[in-house]
Amino acid sequence: MLDFKEMFSGKKSLVGLDIGSSSIKIAEVTGTSKGFYLNRFHELPLPKGVIIDGILADAGVLTSHIKELFKVSKCGRKGVVTSLAGNSVIIKKVTLEKMDETQLRDLIRDEAGKYLPFETMDDVNYDFQILGENNYNPNQMDIIIVAAKKEIVNSYMDAVTAAGQNIFIMDVAPFVLETLYGVNYEFDNEEIVVLINIGASTTGINIVKGGTSVFTRDFAIAGNSITEALQEKYKVTFEEAEKIKIEGLPGGSEGDNLDLKTSILELARPICMEIERSIDYFRSTFGGEDIKMVLIAGGTARIDKLTDTLSKMLSVKTEVIDPLLRINYNKRNIDVKNLESIKPVAATAIGLGLRTIGDK
Repeated sequence: MLDFKEMFSGKKSLVGLDIGSSSIKIAEVTGTSKGFYLNRFHELPLPKGVIIDGILADAGVLTSHIKELFKVSKCGRKGVVTSLAGNSVIIKKVTLEKMDETQLRDLIRDEAGKYLPFETMDDVNYDFQILGENNYNPNQMDIIIVAAKKEIVNSYMDAVTAAGQNIFIMDVAPFVLETLYGVNYEFDNEEIVVLINIGASTTGINIVKGGTSVFTRDFAIAGNSITEALQEKYKVTFEEAEKIKIEGLPGGSEGDNLDLKTSILELARPICMEIERSIDYFRSTFGGEDIKMVLIAGGTARIDKLTDTLSKMLSVKTEVIDPLLRINYNKRNIDVKNLESIKPVAATAIGLGLRTIGDK
């Protein structure tokens, strides 16, 4: 049985490997007496179609790119922390009678069909975390269950192993920003913050209260939808459209690129609307509790005025997450000139790099 939290035991140093559908990223984070320190960060584009909705479609290409990433980043570590996302992982919050962890694990295994879309757990890796006593019934407890088919987990493990690395921890994408938030931001037990990672193919939402997840949701509207619309508009390849999205129109005037920014923001509106629907559902389900802040990450978070748009729609202060708010960095290895642009893209990799074996 694969334990997502403590997959193996040992004391080796770990490096965060963020495997996304459009790129892979590596973050080497070191713990010191003065706090955490980002020693290396590097990103490498991944061809479209290698990963589809969180499912690994071409293991050979992923393996070769992981090898290249470790080579160009000059990161020699062999212990990797990575994560599952999208349709490859299922997250379910349930409320059960109080019991110890052994009883709970047996219950989930024996009665999986009640909580998860699997008839049997024989071909599934799963883990759970007890959140605490239920707010409405002191005899019950709230639990988050995480599950993924073994074939999906093993496909990623095999691809990473073939690249000469070893996965020591397999995290779950919505919870990675939770780790990052806990290290960088101050909060109290009643404080509610929304953490959103807008990736290439999936947008993941994790709402935390007192630093602990109380609501998660993924949906398949993300950065690629903008790129595909630009591809159609300008009659270019997907790769060229992605470059236009990030760098602007080649040879375009200031006015042309201003119009482009406006177009990109409008193309991001469906993502914003789906975020708004998710948060409205949370508010209605959880009694309309106040949300202090929304923090967004991922390449799409760099869209000009996206935070302003979300702030107005949600009536909540919205910012791009700062993964280096309380983490120092190696100025020789990190591109300081482009640091602000790097931060939202590096957030997940840094969150993974913060993990240590045996933590929760």
